[in-house]
Amino acid sequence: MIGKKMTDALNLQMNREFFNSRLYLSMAAYFESLNMSGAAQWMAAQAQEETGHAMRLYNHLRERGARILLAAVEAPPTQWDSPLAAFEAAYEHECKVSRQFDEHMALAQSEKDYATIVLLQWFINEQVEEEAPTDAIVQKIKMIGDNKGGLFMLDRALSERKTKG
Repeated sequence: MIGKKMTDALNLQMNREFFNSRLYLSMAAYFESLNMSGAAQWMAAQAQEETGHAMRLYNHLRERGARILLAAVEAPPTQWDSPLAAFEAAYEHECKVSRQFDEHMALAQSEKDYATIVLLQWFINEQVEEEAPTDAIVQKIKMIGDNKGGLFMLDRALSERKTKG
């Protein structure tokens, strides 16, 4: 059986993941407003992944007989100063999420909740996979600078991202 502290932590993170999904969907809408359909598709795929993460936590709680508590989801930002600012915000957000999962892992270890440790290890690995490409896009946009042709080419490349499935 899963303990109350761990249940509360996983419910919190599940709700955060639903927010994360809305954040990336909001970023997708922002990129659509700039006619950057590739970046919009990239962010929409990220939004779908985040919903999947929330459901993974939901299912873990359900399988462990825990009470699942859905909370109100705060409205995400809707505007960024530039494509670079949006991707920098996405990268900073992924780093924040990584720290959150590290905190949950520390709790699971202190509670000796081995089933949750296995779950959280998956998320920690996933966070490494999410930080790296987001940071790579930030670095590419910085290299591109004010070159609109370069931004157009990057946008086209971003359209190739598929949702993990």
